Amino acid sequence: MNTVSKSLALVLTGSLTAGAGAAQAAPAPADAVIPVKKSTLVNLVDLLVQRGVINQDEGQGLVQAAEQEAVAAQAKAESANAARGANPAGNAGTSATATPEDAQTAAEWAGEPANAAGKTGKTKHVAYVPEFVKKEIRDQVRAELKAEVLQDVKRDAKDEGWGIPGALPEWVAAIHPSFDIRVRFADDFYGKDNAGGVENVGLDAAGNFVGPYNWLAINRAATGNQAGLTTQVSLNPNEAILNNQKDRLRLRERFRLGFEANLADGLKAGVRFATSNINNPVSNDQTLGNTGQSYQFAIDRAYLQYDFLDERKTNWFSLYAGRIINPFLSTDVVFDPDLSFEGVAGSFRLPFNRGSNKLAGYKTPNPTARFGINQGQQTPDSLFVTLGVFPLQDIDVSVNDKWLYAGQVGADWLVWQDSRLNLAASYYEFHNVQARRNPVGSHAYDWTAPQFVQKGNSMVAISDANTLLPNCTDTVGCLFGLASEFKVFNATAMFDYAGFGDTHVLFTADYAQNLGFNRQKILSQFGTAFASTDLQPRTKAYQVRVDVGVPELRRWADWNVNLAYRYVQRDAVLDAFTDSIFHQGGTDAKGWVMGLQYGLAKSTWLNLRWFSTDAIDGPRYSIDTVNVDLNARF
Repeated sequence: MNTVSKSLALVLTGSLTAGAGAAQAAPAPADAVIPVKKSTLVNLVDLLVQRGVINQDEGQGLVQAAEQEAVAAQAKAESANAARGANPAGNAGTSATATPEDAQTAAEWAGEPANAAGKTGKTKHVAYVPEFVKKEIRDQVRAELKAEVLQDVKRDAKDEGWGIPGALPEWVAAIHPSFDIRVRFADDFYGKDNAGGVENVGLDAAGNFVGPYNWLAINRAATGNQAGLTTQVSLNPNEAILNNQKDRLRLRERFRLGFEANLADGLKAGVRFATSNINNPVSNDQTLGNTGQSYQFAIDRAYLQYDFLDERKTNWFSLYAGRIINPFLSTDVVFDPDLSFEGVAGSFRLPFNRGSNKLAGYKTPNPTARFGINQGQQTPDSLFVTLGVFPLQDIDVSVNDKWLYAGQVGADWLVWQDSRLNLAASYYEFHNVQARRNPVGSHAYDWTAPQFVQKGNSMVAISDANTLLPNCTDTVGCLFGLASEFKVFNATAMFDYAGFGDTHVLFTADYAQNLGFNRQKILSQFGTAFASTDLQPRTKAYQVRVDVGVPELRRWADWNVNLAYRYVQRDAVLDAFTDSIFHQGGTDAKGWVMGLQYGLAKSTWLNLRWFSTDAIDGPRYSIDTVNVDLNARF
């Protein structure tokens, strides 16, 4: 028993023996019995029960025993008073068995008022708890409350930023950093009967050119003395032809560091740095194996953003300018998750259900938390229109600049509790991206060659031997560009069902079609010039996908699984901007995707994905890809 318990037990002992008749004349020892009122004893017993020294049954037993002792003490007091009244002189030399104080205390335990009629003497009883008992009770209570109070204070200090505004410059408190890192194990398994490839010098069994070709490498040589597809294939096959037969394991890393600053009400500025292949807009991955070199570290985003919120915190519109996040509700069928947009955009919202309180407890999740899906920068229960103008390539003559003009209309609706429906129809028009054939003896349209492609889109020769350029004698072609225009219609639907608590089920359907493909126009301009396909319209793409699990992995044992089937014909979307992992990037591919995400610790998770893909048209081209990603962020 601890010190406080001993002290309280001493007090209880005093209450139980208050009427025992201890001699009042004798000097009081250190542990003298102290009579107490019933209310005082009950309070002390309650305190012992609350502190866990005794249980409830034991406490009730102590109080009952004290009551019985009090009745006995009262009886003794009444008997002594009666005897004293009958023989007053006899009290002089005898020791009293019960004092007036005992009678007072016993009367209070019996429920009678002090100094009631019939009681002799006039006394006033004051309950007393020794000072050392009070001190020890205070010390114990203080010790037990200290940790809890400190936690509350620290929480309030963190939430309210105590001391920070005064201790730091205002601009420091307004900046919010973010960080994430990903280490990837990427293993590619190619079909052993794939046609073409480096081992077959890009030829199929019948001797036809099938590649698959690295168009960027071939175009880089177009102005030199080794220009031409056949020349490059014979001299530099490892550069000019893509690998499609040798399995490959790569270790890759992505590191991103961002800062966002609140400049004024609704206005903020942001910048994000990332490891990057500067020439690749759809990947921030750095392949390991550069021990003798340093990583490239580039500005991935730099932007201004303004959000207009009314007095009810309703977000009516957002404006973006600079190198910005993808502002559109979309999937990786059209835009790779790593793609940043350059230009200006605005998203305008018309809220509905403003009188409802169902949004009060809803917290909008990170729109890109599920890999490959972008739920858009929207607010639930609103209709929205998003418009954007994005320069893709600046050409010396401004009328030849390459642009993306984009528009989207849709609805974001909490249809039931936290279950959310997103619908969107989009139109993306890519201006000046298609190839134009060079006039005889001229390089006038060299600028129409793409800055970046992956693979899949139909390609035509911008210049070949028939253009009579001194450095181009290749009859197949020296410089190549996109055969088709790209005017893409895209319809997207997402339903996030939240009827299973923290476990959500997200259904996604995505459809895209290129309305800009014109076979007759291509043939009329390029005639018999080389085309990488038969130029039949292959302009449709779709994906269906289901995700089950938590919307965003934040802690240990959070999980999410997904399954998708994707079908992307060669000219359905621009191959430069679509997913860079499915079929190793590009279009003309179909197949399955399976994924598993699992939380390993706070803000740390594993992302395992498996892709099984095949070419839709042309020679056989199969790839199975396994990606294991270890992710962390703060």
